[in-house]
Amino acid sequence: MSKTVATDFKLWMEDVQAQMERALSRVLPSSNHLPERLHDAMRYSVLDGGKRVRPLLVFAAGSLVDAPAERLQYAGCALEFIHAYSLVHDDMPAMDNDVLRRGKPTVHVAYGEATALLAGDALQAAAFEVLANHSLADNPADQLQMIRILASASGSLGMCGGQGIDLYSVGQTLTLPQLEMMHILKTGALIRAAVLLGSYCGTPLTSEQREALDHYAKCIGLAFQVVDDILDCEADSATLGKTAGKDAANNKPTYVALLGLKGAKEKAAELKASALASLAPFGERANILSALAGYIVDRKY
Repeated sequence: MSKTVATDFKLWMEDVQAQMERALSRVLPSSNHLPERLHDAMRYSVLDGGKRVRPLLVFAAGSLVDAPAERLQYAGCALEFIHAYSLVHDDMPAMDNDVLRRGKPTVHVAYGEATALLAGDALQAAAFEVLANHSLADNPADQLQMIRILASASGSLGMCGGQGIDLYSVGQTLTLPQLEMMHILKTGALIRAAVLLGSYCGTPLTSEQREALDHYAKCIGLAFQVVDDILDCEADSATLGKTAGKDAANNKPTYVALLGLKGAKEKAAELKASALASLAPFGERANILSALAGYIVDRKY
């Protein structure tokens, strides 16, 4: 990536992140509205933290279809609410029992387990309220498809199912296909949903174009998790904003455990290359998606 392209991408990313912070703050219930403590916990779990990778993917896909920024903001909010709810629940004692997230105490540490549970539940509901309350696609059938995509990506055949497999696999040695299936569901499904939701917010794509974009999303979703596993071994807690080395300590199946550090890095590079190849039909219009693939795979936290 040239210096000019990298600078342009950095400015684009910062602009989208700022847009999303404003949109999330606007869409979330006010901390002054009853029940104040619950709403405060919801805002605590969503605002002032995170890379906003999923909204970035929404906006990047939206750039292919000339989607209005307002539509992309609402779709990005829905994705972030689902993502934040999953983190709140995953961090609780019944799941991963973690105390640090995005550089601050996890929600159950800051607000108690009962409020954390409710905050996650409320954020999940808020995601679908956002998708239902705003006009996000020219065709109502497309908007209904967006709701279906997010629901499927969030449920037992998506993110929740992947987390279940992860919990049940502690202490086991998974094959590469088993590990990939777990992460296609746990991490990849929501990332794939982000790309698809963005693509529905503007001019229609052909079936071939949507298939190519979906392949990009699948590759990037897996690559994201591979890099997460690498960073869990190489980075410290201060850099990550969450507890480093926890997967190894808990004997969880990871790409590093299965392939070794060198093999995991090679896997991430292969997935990135496959993702970029799938963007070829879009030409220069996919420059942002290409740069975002590089950001996801080359990140340090």
